[in-house]
Amino acid sequence: MERVVIVDADNNVAGSATRAEMRARNLIHRSSFIFVHNSAGQLFVQRRVAWKETYPSHYDPAPGGVVGEHETYEQNASREVEEEMGIAGVPLQAVFDFFYSDAVTRVWGRAFRCVYDGPLTLQESEVASGIWVDLDKVADLQPCCPDSSLALREYETRLRAGTLKPVGNISR
Repeated sequence: MERVVIVDADNNVAGSATRAEMRARNLIHRSSFIFVHNSAGQLFVQRRVAWKETYPSHYDPAPGGVVGEHETYEQNASREVEEEMGIAGVPLQAVFDFFYSDAVTRVWGRAFRCVYDGPLTLQESEVASGIWVDLDKVADLQPCCPDSSLALREYETRLRAGTLKPVGNISR
């Protein structure tokens, strides 16, 4: 039975729970969110499968996953990007932490980014499809995962403010 790390409102580890317990009780947990760009600056956006436990069939501009009981954000992000997209050995840059809460999930997320131009191998059990999209067009894709949407808005804000340098040919 998969166990995930549970945290308090300040993102301090408070214990662990099964994934089912975490979802049933909407416990605060940690997740990784990865912005995958190509060298032209486009963002890879995946469409979640229809049977996902949260936000089924939604577009996801920052795929990732729930951090396991004995995982760091970094370990989780590397594992998830390899499992879901087949991206291995590519450096991931942590860019910010954020909190998201709704009736479905309460999560402390850590956003990462990378540049990748190789072939993608999408995990059929998680990803229905995916497309490369210009950053300013991602918001047009609906429905979109609300937690990833929040992360994307923060990411774009930091790019516009110059607190994050663009990757590839992103012009902000």
